[in-house]
Amino acid sequence: MRRTRFLAGGLAAGGLLSLTGSPVRAAGQTITLPFANGMRPIVAYPQKRPLILLTSRPPQLETPLAVFDEGDAFTPNDAFFVRWHLAGIPTSIDGDAFRINVHGAVERELSLSLGDLRRDFEPVEIAAVCQCSGNSRGYFSPRVPGGQWSNGAMGNAQWRGVRLGDVLKRAGIKAGAVQVRFNGLETPTLSTTPDFLKSLDVELAASPDVIVAYAMNGADLPLLNGFPVRLIVPGYFATYWVKMLDDVEVLTEPDQNFWMKTAYRIPTAGNGCISPGEKTETVPIGRMRVRSFITNLTDGQHVAAGSGQRLRGIAFDGGSGIERVDVSTDGGATWRAAKLNRDYGKYSFRRWETTFDAAAGQTYRLASRATAGDGSVQTTAVCWNPSGYLRNAIELVTVSVS
Repeated sequence: MRRTRFLAGGLAAGGLLSLTGSPVRAAGQTITLPFANGMRPIVAYPQKRPLILLTSRPPQLETPLAVFDEGDAFTPNDAFFVRWHLAGIPTSIDGDAFRINVHGAVERELSLSLGDLRRDFEPVEIAAVCQCSGNSRGYFSPRVPGGQWSNGAMGNAQWRGVRLGDVLKRAGIKAGAVQVRFNGLETPTLSTTPDFLKSLDVELAASPDVIVAYAMNGADLPLLNGFPVRLIVPGYFATYWVKMLDDVEVLTEPDQNFWMKTAYRIPTAGNGCISPGEKTETVPIGRMRVRSFITNLTDGQHVAAGSGQRLRGIAFDGGSGIERVDVSTDGGATWRAAKLNRDYGKYSFRRWETTFDAAAGQTYRLASRATAGDGSVQTTAVCWNPSGYLRNAIELVTVSVS
Protein backbone atom coordinates (compact mmCIF):
# COMPACT_ATOMS: atom_id res chain seq x y z
CA MET A 1 0.00 0.00 0.00
CA ARG A 2 2.93 2.35 0.58
CA ARG A 3 4.88 1.61 -2.59
CA THR A 4 5.79 4.66 -4.64
CA ARG A 5 5.76 4.91 -8.41
CA PHE A 6 5.81 7.78 -10.88
CA LEU A 7 2.48 9.58 -10.74
CA ALA A 8 0.65 8.93 -13.96
CA GLY A 9 -2.78 8.78 -15.66
CA GLY A 10 -5.96 6.69 -16.10
CA LEU A 11 -8.37 5.39 -13.48
CA ALA A 12 -10.76 2.63 -12.58
CA ALA A 13 -13.68 3.46 -10.32
CA GLY A 14 -14.87 1.08 -7.63
CA GLY A 15 -12.68 -1.15 -5.53
CA LEU A 16 -9.39 -0.57 -7.34
CA LEU A 17 -8.21 2.91 -8.24
CA SER A 18 -4.96 3.14 -10.18
CA LEU A 19 -3.07 5.71 -12.20
CA THR A 20 -1.15 4.69 -15.31
CA GLY A 21 0.32 6.62 -18.25
CA SER A 22 1.71 10.16 -18.03
CA PRO A 23 0.54 13.63 -17.05
CA VAL A 24 -0.18 15.64 -20.20
CA ARG A 25 1.07 19.16 -20.65
CA ALA A 26 -1.41 21.28 -22.60
CA ALA A 27 0.48 22.09 -25.79
CA GLY A 28 2.29 25.38 -25.34
CA GLN A 29 -0.09 26.54 -22.63
CA THR A 30 1.21 28.57 -19.72
CA ILE A 31 -0.15 31.18 -17.37
CA THR A 32 1.75 34.07 -15.84
CA LEU A 33 0.60 34.83 -12.32
CA PRO A 34 0.92 38.47 -11.21
CA PHE A 35 4.02 38.20 -9.03
CA ALA A 36 7.74 37.49 -9.45
CA ASN A 37 8.59 34.24 -11.27
CA GLY A 38 4.90 33.70 -11.86
CA MET A 39 5.02 31.73 -15.14
CA ARG A 40 3.44 28.29 -14.75
CA PRO A 41 2.70 25.43 -17.18
CA ILE A 42 -0.84 24.13 -17.59
CA VAL A 43 -0.92 20.36 -17.07
CA ALA A 44 -3.65 17.70 -17.14
CA TYR A 45 -3.07 15.03 -14.49
CA PRO A 46 -5.20 11.86 -14.21
CA GLN A 47 -8.78 12.56 -13.17
CA LYS A 48 -8.05 16.28 -13.63
CA ARG A 49 -8.73 18.85 -16.32
CA PRO A 50 -5.77 21.14 -17.22
CA LEU A 51 -4.68 22.95 -14.04
CA ILE A 52 -1.82 25.23 -13.02
CA LEU A 53 1.28 23.21 -12.13
CA LEU A 54 3.22 24.42 -9.11
CA THR A 55 5.37 21.32 -8.55
CA SER A 56 5.27 17.81 -9.96
CA ARG A 57 6.94 15.88 -7.13
CA PRO A 58 5.11 16.01 -4.87
CA PRO A 59 2.22 17.10 -7.10
CA GLN A 60 0.78 20.53 -6.43
CA LEU A 61 -1.91 21.77 -8.81
CA GLU A 62 -3.75 25.09 -8.57
CA THR A 63 -7.29 25.81 -9.69
CA PRO A 64 -7.65 28.75 -12.12
CA LEU A 65 -9.80 31.41 -10.50
CA ALA A 66 -12.29 31.33 -13.41
CA VAL A 67 -13.35 27.82 -12.30
CA PHE A 68 -14.98 29.37 -9.22
CA ASP A 69 -17.36 31.22 -11.55
CA GLU A 70 -18.71 27.98 -12.99
CA GLY A 71 -22.10 26.60 -12.01
CA ASP A 72 -23.05 26.68 -8.35
CA ALA A 73 -20.87 27.08 -5.27
CA PHE A 74 -19.14 23.69 -5.59
CA THR A 75 -15.76 23.17 -7.25
CA PRO A 76 -15.81 20.31 -9.78
CA ASN A 77 -13.76 17.30 -8.70
CA ASP A 78 -11.64 17.42 -11.84
CA ALA A 79 -10.73 21.07 -11.12
CA PHE A 80 -10.15 20.73 -7.36
CA PHE A 81 -6.67 21.85 -6.30
CA VAL A 82 -4.03 19.30 -5.27
CA ARG A 83 -1.50 19.66 -2.46
CA TRP A 84 0.78 16.88 -1.22
CA HIS A 85 3.73 17.29 1.15
CA LEU A 86 5.75 14.15 0.44
CA ALA A 87 6.76 12.48 -2.81
CA GLY A 88 5.79 8.96 -1.75
CA ILE A 89 2.20 8.73 -2.98
CA PRO A 90 0.61 5.40 -3.94
CA THR A 91 -0.62 5.31 -7.53
CA SER A 92 -2.70 2.17 -7.07
CA ILE A 93 -5.03 1.53 -4.14
CA ASP A 94 -7.33 -1.43 -3.63
CA GLY A 95 -10.32 0.10 -1.91
CA ASP A 96 -11.60 -3.34 -0.87
CA ALA A 97 -8.35 -4.15 0.97
CA PHE A 98 -7.94 -0.68 2.48
CA ARG A 99 -8.23 -0.33 6.27
CA ILE A 100 -8.22 2.50 8.78
CA ASN A 101 -6.53 1.48 12.01
CA VAL A 102 -7.68 3.18 15.24
CA HIS A 103 -5.40 2.66 18.24
CA GLY A 104 -3.58 4.34 21.12
CA ALA A 105 -5.48 5.40 24.25
CA VAL A 106 -8.66 3.52 23.32
CA GLU A 107 -10.65 0.72 24.89
CA ARG A 108 -10.86 -1.24 21.62
CA GLU A 109 -8.51 -1.08 18.65
CA LEU A 110 -10.33 -0.98 15.33
CA SER A 111 -9.48 -1.96 11.77
CA LEU A 112 -12.21 -0.52 9.54
CA SER A 113 -12.80 -1.16 5.86
CA LEU A 114 -14.66 1.14 3.50
CA GLY A 115 -17.54 -1.30 3.74
CA ASP A 116 -17.51 -0.99 7.53
CA LEU A 117 -17.70 2.80 7.29
CA ARG A 118 -20.62 2.71 4.86
CA ARG A 119 -22.51 -0.08 6.62
CA ASP A 120 -21.92 0.42 10.34
CA PHE A 121 -21.97 4.20 10.78
CA GLU A 122 -24.53 6.89 10.06
CA PRO A 123 -23.70 8.68 6.77
CA VAL A 124 -23.47 12.46 6.95
CA GLU A 125 -22.87 15.24 4.43
CA ILE A 126 -21.36 18.67 4.88
CA ALA A 127 -20.46 21.46 2.45
CA ALA A 128 -17.04 22.85 3.32
CA VAL A 129 -14.18 24.84 1.83
CA CYS A 130 -10.76 23.20 1.76
CA GLN A 131 -8.09 25.92 1.60
CA CYS A 132 -4.33 25.43 1.69
CA SER A 133 -2.66 27.36 4.50
CA GLY A 134 -0.37 28.94 1.91
CA ASN A 135 -3.10 30.02 -0.48
CA SER A 136 -2.07 33.41 -1.99
CA ARG A 137 1.50 33.16 -0.65
CA GLY A 138 2.86 34.45 -3.95
CA TYR A 139 1.51 37.92 -3.11
CA PHE A 140 3.47 38.30 0.12
CA SER A 141 5.94 41.17 0.18
CA PRO A 142 8.66 40.78 1.28
CA ARG A 143 8.59 37.37 -0.40
CA VAL A 144 8.57 34.31 1.87
CA PRO A 145 9.69 30.71 1.20
CA GLY A 146 7.23 27.99 0.30
CA GLY A 147 4.93 27.20 -2.60
CA GLN A 148 4.15 30.42 -4.44
CA TRP A 149 0.42 29.95 -4.87
CA SER A 150 -1.91 32.50 -6.39
CA ASN A 151 -5.51 32.47 -5.11
CA GLY A 152 -6.54 29.04 -6.41
CA ALA A 153 -5.26 26.70 -3.67
CA MET A 154 -8.81 26.22 -2.42
CA GLY A 155 -12.03 24.48 -3.34
CA ASN A 156 -15.52 23.82 -2.03
CA ALA A 157 -17.21 20.43 -2.05
CA GLN A 158 -20.16 18.51 -0.64
CA TRP A 159 -18.37 15.86 1.44
CA ARG A 160 -20.01 12.58 2.41
CA GLY A 161 -18.75 10.18 5.02
CA VAL A 162 -19.05 9.35 8.71
CA ARG A 163 -18.43 11.39 11.84
CA LEU A 164 -14.96 10.87 13.23
CA GLY A 165 -16.59 11.19 16.65
CA ASP A 166 -18.70 8.11 15.95
CA VAL A 167 -15.57 6.13 15.06
CA LEU A 168 -13.83 7.31 18.24
CA LYS A 169 -16.93 6.43 20.27
CA ARG A 170 -16.84 2.92 18.83
CA ALA A 171 -13.19 2.63 19.88
CA GLY A 172 -13.82 4.17 23.32
CA ILE A 173 -11.49 7.01 24.23
CA LYS A 174 -9.68 6.41 27.51
CA ALA A 175 -9.49 8.96 30.31
CA GLY A 176 -6.48 11.23 29.96
CA ALA A 177 -6.56 11.43 26.16
CA VAL A 178 -5.70 14.92 24.90
CA GLN A 179 -5.20 14.70 21.13
CA VAL A 180 -5.92 12.51 18.14
CA ARG A 181 -3.17 12.07 15.54
CA PHE A 182 -3.74 11.25 11.88
CA ASN A 183 -1.53 9.62 9.26
CA GLY A 184 -2.11 8.72 5.63
CA LEU A 185 -0.46 6.69 2.90
CA GLU A 186 1.75 9.63 1.87
CA THR A 187 5.37 8.80 2.79
CA PRO A 188 8.79 10.46 2.53
CA THR A 189 11.42 9.20 0.10
CA LEU A 190 14.29 9.94 2.51
CA SER A 191 14.61 8.51 6.00
CA THR A 192 15.55 11.93 7.34
CA THR A 193 12.26 13.49 6.18
CA PRO A 194 9.56 13.38 8.87
CA ASP A 195 6.36 11.55 8.01
CA PHE A 196 3.36 13.85 7.52
CA LEU A 197 1.33 13.62 10.75
CA LYS A 198 -1.31 16.03 12.02
CA SER A 199 -3.22 16.19 15.31
CA LEU A 200 -6.40 17.71 16.69
CA ASP A 201 -7.43 18.23 20.29
CA VAL A 202 -9.83 15.50 21.38
CA GLU A 203 -12.74 17.92 21.74
CA LEU A 204 -12.39 19.12 18.14
CA ALA A 205 -11.78 15.63 16.75
CA ALA A 206 -14.98 14.36 18.39
CA SER A 207 -17.11 17.35 17.34
CA PRO A 208 -19.99 16.47 14.98
CA ASP A 209 -18.75 18.40 11.93
CA VAL A 210 -15.40 16.57 11.61
CA ILE A 211 -15.86 13.62 9.29
CA VAL A 212 -14.00 10.84 7.52
CA ALA A 213 -15.12 11.36 3.92
CA TYR A 214 -15.31 8.72 1.21
CA ALA A 215 -17.09 10.88 -1.38
CA MET A 216 -17.04 14.45 -2.67
CA ASN A 217 -19.69 16.05 -4.84
CA GLY A 218 -21.50 12.76 -5.20
CA ALA A 219 -18.53 10.70 -6.44
CA ASP A 220 -15.59 8.78 -5.03
CA LEU A 221 -12.67 10.98 -4.04
CA PRO A 222 -10.15 11.42 -6.86
CA LEU A 223 -6.90 9.70 -5.94
CA LEU A 224 -5.06 13.02 -6.00
CA ASN A 225 -7.56 14.36 -3.46
CA GLY A 226 -7.20 11.46 -1.07
CA PHE A 227 -8.98 8.28 -2.24
CA PRO A 228 -10.18 6.14 -0.51
CA VAL A 229 -10.89 8.47 2.48
CA ARG A 230 -9.68 11.77 3.83
CA LEU A 231 -10.25 13.73 7.00
CA ILE A 232 -12.53 16.76 6.71
CA VAL A 233 -12.10 19.47 9.33
CA PRO A 234 -14.57 22.20 8.29
CA GLY A 235 -13.50 25.77 8.95
CA TYR A 236 -9.84 24.80 9.45
CA PHE A 237 -7.00 25.11 6.99
CA ALA A 238 -6.32 22.08 4.80
CA THR A 239 -3.16 21.03 6.63
CA TYR A 240 -5.44 19.05 8.96
CA TRP A 241 -7.41 17.42 6.14
CA VAL A 242 -5.20 14.32 5.94
CA LYS A 243 -5.56 12.43 2.65
CA MET A 244 -5.57 8.64 2.18
CA LEU A 245 -6.24 8.46 5.92
CA ASP A 246 -5.28 5.02 7.24
CA ASP A 247 -4.16 5.60 10.84
CA VAL A 248 -5.90 7.29 13.78
CA GLU A 249 -4.02 7.33 17.09
CA VAL A 250 -5.38 8.71 20.35
CA LEU A 251 -2.63 10.43 22.36
CA THR A 252 -2.24 11.13 26.08
CA GLU A 253 0.35 13.88 25.47
CA PRO A 254 0.35 16.82 23.04
CA ASP A 255 1.81 15.82 19.69
CA GLN A 256 5.44 16.95 19.29
CA ASN A 257 6.02 15.75 15.73
CA PHE A 258 7.61 18.15 13.20
CA TRP A 259 4.37 19.05 11.42
CA MET A 260 2.79 20.20 14.68
CA LYS A 261 5.71 21.54 16.75
CA THR A 262 7.69 23.26 13.97
CA ALA A 263 5.69 23.53 10.75
CA TYR A 264 2.30 25.15 10.11
CA ARG A 265 2.54 27.66 12.93
CA ILE A 266 1.55 31.32 13.10
CA PRO A 267 2.76 34.16 15.35
CA THR A 268 0.94 34.69 18.63
CA ALA A 269 1.51 38.44 18.30
CA GLY A 270 -0.48 40.69 16.02
CA ASN A 271 -3.28 38.21 15.46
CA GLY A 272 -0.85 36.17 13.39
CA CYS A 273 0.43 39.14 11.40
CA ILE A 274 3.82 40.68 12.23
CA SER A 275 6.48 42.86 10.63
CA PRO A 276 9.39 41.30 8.74
CA GLY A 277 12.19 40.49 11.19
CA GLU A 278 9.92 40.61 14.24
CA LYS A 279 10.34 37.67 16.63
CA THR A 280 7.45 36.11 18.51
CA GLU A 281 6.14 32.84 19.92
CA THR A 282 4.03 30.70 17.61
CA VAL A 283 1.00 28.42 17.79
CA PRO A 284 -0.41 25.87 15.32
CA ILE A 285 -2.47 27.43 12.54
CA GLY A 286 -6.19 26.98 13.04
CA ARG A 287 -9.35 28.42 11.54
CA MET A 288 -9.58 30.19 8.22
CA ARG A 289 -10.39 33.90 7.99
CA VAL A 290 -13.11 35.67 6.09
CA ARG A 291 -12.34 36.14 2.38
CA SER A 292 -14.05 37.09 -0.85
CA PHE A 293 -13.08 37.12 -4.52
CA ILE A 294 -14.41 38.48 -7.78
CA THR A 295 -14.62 35.51 -10.13
CA ASN A 296 -16.08 36.66 -13.47
CA LEU A 297 -13.67 39.53 -14.24
CA THR A 298 -9.88 39.59 -14.11
CA ASP A 299 -7.36 42.32 -13.44
CA GLY A 300 -6.59 44.26 -16.63
CA GLN A 301 -9.63 42.98 -18.52
CA HIS A 302 -11.50 45.15 -21.04
CA VAL A 303 -15.30 45.13 -20.83
CA ALA A 304 -17.96 46.52 -23.12
CA ALA A 305 -19.72 49.76 -22.27
CA GLY A 306 -23.29 49.59 -21.06
CA SER A 307 -25.51 49.39 -18.04
CA GLY A 308 -25.89 46.19 -16.11
CA GLN A 309 -22.33 44.88 -16.30
CA ARG A 310 -22.46 41.76 -14.16
CA LEU A 311 -20.11 41.25 -11.23
CA ARG A 312 -19.94 37.89 -9.48
CA GLY A 313 -17.86 36.20 -6.84
CA ILE A 314 -17.53 33.96 -3.81
CA ALA A 315 -17.05 34.49 -0.08
CA PHE A 316 -16.33 32.21 2.90
CA ASP A 317 -14.89 32.18 6.39
CA GLY A 318 -13.88 29.74 9.12
CA GLY A 319 -17.35 28.56 10.05
CA SER A 320 -19.59 31.43 11.13
CA GLY A 321 -21.05 31.88 7.64
CA ILE A 322 -21.26 34.90 5.35
CA GLU A 323 -23.67 37.62 6.45
CA ARG A 324 -22.94 40.25 3.81
CA VAL A 325 -20.80 41.10 0.81
CA ASP A 326 -20.29 44.70 -0.26
CA VAL A 327 -18.78 45.78 -3.58
CA SER A 328 -16.96 48.88 -4.72
CA THR A 329 -16.24 50.18 -8.22
CA ASP A 330 -13.95 53.01 -7.07
CA GLY A 331 -11.22 51.17 -5.19
CA GLY A 332 -13.02 51.16 -1.85
CA ALA A 333 -14.06 54.82 -1.61
CA THR A 334 -17.74 53.81 -1.62
CA TRP A 335 -19.52 50.49 -1.05
CA ARG A 336 -22.92 48.94 -1.69
CA ALA A 337 -24.40 45.56 -0.85
CA ALA A 338 -24.36 42.69 -3.31
CA LYS A 339 -27.01 39.99 -3.52
CA LEU A 340 -26.13 36.77 -1.68
CA ASN A 341 -27.08 33.57 -3.48
CA ARG A 342 -28.07 30.21 -1.99
CA ASP A 343 -26.63 29.36 1.43
CA TYR A 344 -25.18 25.83 1.47
CA GLY A 345 -24.05 26.10 5.07
CA LYS A 346 -21.67 28.01 7.28
CA TYR A 347 -18.53 26.28 5.96
CA SER A 348 -19.32 26.61 2.26
CA PHE A 349 -18.55 29.13 -0.46
CA ARG A 350 -21.36 31.69 -0.68
CA ARG A 351 -21.90 32.99 -4.20
CA TRP A 352 -22.76 36.66 -4.60
CA GLU A 353 -23.64 38.92 -7.54
CA THR A 354 -24.48 42.46 -8.54
CA THR A 355 -24.24 44.80 -11.53
CA PHE A 356 -22.66 48.17 -12.27
CA ASP A 357 -22.88 50.72 -15.08
CA ALA A 358 -19.76 50.64 -17.25
CA ALA A 359 -19.19 54.00 -18.97
CA ALA A 360 -17.10 54.08 -22.16
CA GLY A 361 -13.56 55.27 -21.65
CA GLN A 362 -13.61 54.76 -17.88
CA THR A 363 -11.48 52.59 -15.66
CA TYR A 364 -13.00 50.87 -12.63
CA ARG A 365 -11.18 49.54 -9.58
CA LEU A 366 -13.45 46.73 -8.43
CA ALA A 367 -13.38 45.20 -4.97
CA SER A 368 -15.45 42.92 -2.77
CA ARG A 369 -15.59 42.96 1.03
CA ALA A 370 -17.12 40.11 3.00
CA THR A 371 -18.60 40.26 6.49
CA ALA A 372 -18.82 36.98 8.43
CA GLY A 373 -21.40 35.87 10.95
CA ASP A 374 -18.94 36.41 13.80
CA GLY A 375 -18.61 40.08 12.83
CA SER A 376 -15.16 39.83 11.21
CA VAL A 377 -14.76 41.97 8.10
CA GLN A 378 -12.17 42.00 5.35
CA THR A 379 -9.96 45.09 5.39
CA THR A 380 -7.26 46.59 3.19
CA ALA A 381 -4.66 45.63 5.81
CA VAL A 382 -2.30 43.02 4.36
CA CYS A 383 -1.16 40.29 6.74
CA TRP A 384 2.52 39.29 6.71
CA ASN A 385 4.22 36.46 8.54
CA PRO A 386 7.32 34.40 7.67
CA SER A 387 5.29 31.36 6.58
CA GLY A 388 3.00 33.18 4.16
CA TYR A 389 -0.26 32.30 5.89
CA LEU A 390 -3.59 34.01 6.68
CA ARG A 391 -3.85 36.42 3.74
CA ASN A 392 -7.42 37.74 3.54
CA ALA A 393 -7.08 41.37 2.47
CA ILE A 394 -9.54 42.98 0.07
CA GLU A 395 -8.44 42.22 -3.48
CA LEU A 396 -8.63 44.85 -6.28
CA VAL A 397 -9.52 44.05 -9.88
CA THR A 398 -9.01 46.89 -12.37
CA VAL A 399 -11.03 46.83 -15.61
CA SER A 400 -11.26 49.33 -18.44
CA VAL A 401 -14.32 50.03 -20.59
CA SER A 402 -14.20 50.33 -24.36
